Amino acid sequence: MEFLPTSLPDVVLVKPQVFEDRRGFFLETWSAVKFAGAGYLAQFVQDNLSRSVHGTLRGLHYQIKHPQGKLVRVVRGEIYDVAVDLRRSSPSFGKWQAAYLSADNKHALWVPAGFAHGFLVTSDVADVQYKCTDSWFPQHERTLLWNDPDLKITWPLTKGHTPTLSDKDKAGKSLRETETYP
Repeated sequence: MEFLPTSLPDVVLVKPQVFEDRRGFFLETWSAVKFAGAGYLAQFVQDNLSRSVHGTLRGLHYQIKHPQGKLVRVVRGEIYDVAVDLRRSSPSFGKWQAAYLSADNKHALWVPAGFAHGFLVTSDVADVQYKCTDSWFPQHERTLLWNDPDLKITWPLTKGHTPTLSDKDKAGKSLRETETYP
C-alpha cells in the first residue's frame, strides 16, 4: 500500500498494491499493520455500503459527538470524494480536499475524525463502501452545506445541472453557522 499525502496533511489517498492476471485481480483493502506503520491509527467498528445514481451528492456529513474517521472506497462506478476540515485548532480549518475514487483506480481516501465528508456520483451508478471508526448516532449527525460559497468546493457538475440531494443535505448549514470541533 502507498499512502499518498494530499494538500491536507491528515487526509491521505491510499493506493493499494493490485495483483492482476487473466483471472481478475486481488488487493488488500485494509491492513491495521500497514496503516499503523504509516502513522495512521484507526480501529473500525462499522462498515457501510451505499448505492447512488449519477448526479447524486451525499453530504457533507459529520457527527459533532462521536466523530467518525472513514476509509472510503468505490467498488462499482466513480465518485468525486470530498473532505472538509472542521477542526478550529487546525491550520487547515475550512479547507477541503477531493479525489476521484473508482472501481477502476481502486484508490481509497482516509478521512480522519474532525472532517465533514461527502461525494458526488460521476458514473451512471456507484457503490461506495466505507469503514467507520465510530458508530452512527443520528442525534449527533450534522450536515455542512455542500455549496457553501465560503468553501468554494469545485464539484464536477455538468453545467446547468443541480445535484440530486436529500432533504437533509438541502438543509445543510454554512461553515459560519454550523457546529465545529475545537
